[in-house]
Amino acid sequence: MTITQQELESRLWDAANALRGPVDPADFKTYVFPMLFWKWISDTWVYEHDEAVDEYDDDLDDEIEADFHRFEMPEGTLWSEVTGTVKNLGAEIAKTFQRIEKANPRSLAGVFGDASWGNKDRMPESALLGLIKSFNQILLDPSTVSHDVLGAGYEYLLKNFADESGKKAGEFFTPREVVNLLVGILHPEPGESVYDPACGSGGMLVATINQLREAGKEHRTLRAYGQEINLTTASIARMNLFLHEIEDFDIKRGDTLRAPAFKDTRGAVRRFDAVIANPPFSLSDWGADRWAADPRAICGVPPASSGDFAFVQHMVSSMNPGTGRVGVVMPHGVLFRGAAEARIRQCLIEEDLLEAVIGLPPNLFYSTSIPACLLIFRDQKSADRKNHIQFVDGSGRFKKATNRNQMSERDVKGLVDAYRTGQDPDGEDGGNVRLVPFDEVKKNDFDLNIGRYIKTVAEESADLGTVLAAYAETRQRRIDAETSMFERLRATGIDLNMFGVSDE
Repeated sequence: MTITQQELESRLWDAANALRGPVDPADFKTYVFPMLFWKWISDTWVYEHDEAVDEYDDDLDDEIEADFHRFEMPEGTLWSEVTGTVKNLGAEIAKTFQRIEKANPRSLAGVFGDASWGNKDRMPESALLGLIKSFNQILLDPSTVSHDVLGAGYEYLLKNFADESGKKAGEFFTPREVVNLLVGILHPEPGESVYDPACGSGGMLVATINQLREAGKEHRTLRAYGQEINLTTASIARMNLFLHEIEDFDIKRGDTLRAPAFKDTRGAVRRFDAVIANPPFSLSDWGADRWAADPRAICGVPPASSGDFAFVQHMVSSMNPGTGRVGVVMPHGVLFRGAAEARIRQCLIEEDLLEAVIGLPPNLFYSTSIPACLLIFRDQKSADRKNHIQFVDGSGRFKKATNRNQMSERDVKGLVDAYRTGQDPDGEDGGNVRLVPFDEVKKNDFDLNIGRYIKTVAEESADLGTVLAAYAETRQRRIDAETSMFERLRATGIDLNMFGVSDE
């Protein structure tokens, strides 16, 4: 008996809610996703075993059965064999995950993350039993849940966990309307390679596959690559891709700016057809001290206080010659900030790599309310766009929601069409779309503030975004500087109360 999308989502959310109370909602993903993945591979293994028995009966041996299974499950590691454990259940689950990973070193090494299953303060046994009881109500084998339904259920949980986590969600989840906009612009094709250097939970990579699948194209030939610095999030990304029936992928854990994981045989960064990312905004302490000698510094060294253009240059360096294109989410500050960033911006424009600047509505993201933009780069622009930059103002395309603004499918499609055609989808005589020649950008000292080039009602929103972005970044730097100073004062034994600062 198959399960509907709505039924699966309801049961998955019930499972997550079993942790509510003793476990912080921001940590739900750390425990729920590994249990979901284990339940899926366990139920699937039993289903595959039954198929093997039905087909071979008495002739079945271990060698024949191995051909039926995608993953090896050592004896005693199935869900039903472990979850009935009476004592130290958390510790037994941790051992089970280690055994499964060891039995599948090429595909599953590290996939379950590093949750403290045996720590009863973090995961009380009552909460763990509640989680298991909820999952016992769900059968996750192929006869009950299709990959499409299961993958959508995974995305449903990610979205709900993001809503529960507040600003912390920005570390692992990009709003799907932004993801779909970027994927629609880069338009991956079968047989191509797609790379996300800050892949979070893998949403952008999954979206590229889904776009091909929905278009009726051969999605299985697309190759997906990603790097993610956070161990738990990298594990979630791998589980996400597995559950979406994506096999040709490689997710590596590590710091992309300090130690890019994908290299060619000569030691240079590997190149891909489509490079897509929503990296952390204005990252400080990103490794500026070593960037001057880095081959990726094709246009210079970004300031130590902001790694935005380090990510941009890494991504541009990762484009395949000819076919390569980049789509990256950036704060508005990269469009106008001066000094070192101005020189990098000028270099990228003079090299005719920047194809488009697309302004997004404010308050779209979980981690910040300031408006952001998309920067689109191409190794080879079309003839009509050489020595030009396409500006698209999408700042007014949203609807207000409770905690953040949202873009509809129509909004997303409108911006994709505007980028591709150069025409305003609302028929406003191109008021929100403009192809700007290089000379005009040069006259403006390579300032890319959208309000300089698109004179519409939305200009007020764009200019406000510029002011808010500058204010937010300056404020954050002040807070960081004060925090560092107070830590040093505490270390010397100075009483911070004399400065009106709590010593807690």
